[in-house]
Amino acid sequence: MKKNNALGAFLAFLGIVAGILSLYFLADTYNTVIHTHFAAGQWEESNTVRIVYAVLGWLGIAAGGISAAVLWGFLKKQSWAWFWGAVAATILLLAGFFPMIPAADSGLPTPTLWVFILGAIMWFGMLLIGDVNKKVIGLTFTAGLAYVLTFIDGVAPISKFQSTFQTAETFVQNSDTFWNGLYIMSQQVNWWGAAGWAIFIFAAIKQKSWAVPVGIFAATMSIIGGYPMGIHNVFEVNRFSMFLPAPILSTILLVILCLPNTQKLITNQD
Repeated sequence: MKKNNALGAFLAFLGIVAGILSLYFLADTYNTVIHTHFAAGQWEESNTVRIVYAVLGWLGIAAGGISAAVLWGFLKKQSWAWFWGAVAATILLLAGFFPMIPAADSGLPTPTLWVFILGAIMWFGMLLIGDVNKKVIGLTFTAGLAYVLTFIDGVAPISKFQSTFQTAETFVQNSDTFWNGLYIMSQQVNWWGAAGWAIFIFAAIKQKSWAVPVGIFAATMSIIGGYPMGIHNVFEVNRFSMFLPAPILSTILLVILCLPNTQKLITNQD
């Protein structure tokens, strides 16, 4: 389907629409989600939304801008257009998915679902246009799940850090400040892991030999950032921790990436 420039242009247009919707929906719901959490006594969650919604808004808008360049590329029948369309779609998936979580948690509408849906259509469409091996599509889709989950693991520590040891008195009353320190250290570890998974996806669909080491890096960061918090949280809440899906999936992917057949699949796509 590499010569299907008309379909590619249409998908790129959807990416532009998704970028605009990302800007509108996040701006429209920003203060509502913040104030709803604050009114519920979840001040740390409201502060987290202040940060993360802004970051995702920037990413979503940037993805819309990339989509505009991709549209031009397809209209000019450029061979690179499908790949950068996949890049834009990968960003849109995250920008559309995560904002649904704090909104739904507050009982509010989740309009960014439309950004996520458009991003998903664009992502699969671009890979089909690029004639990416279906097994590689399956592998990168799974890596995409790890990408989103690892990003989420990087959001949660922002809230956890704010809700612990915020006054001098609490340090005196409780000397066990290790977990407070771990939260803030793990935050960027997880976001670097999420970025690593995104780069792995881009490298794998382009058959780059360095895709596997990037995937190993991403998995390792997700594992280091996720397991300690997840296991600790299990004992805190006495149930399965939502910190754990990201490192568990990353562990599975790490094993898969170390298999010779996987490495051959990525580099040759036979």
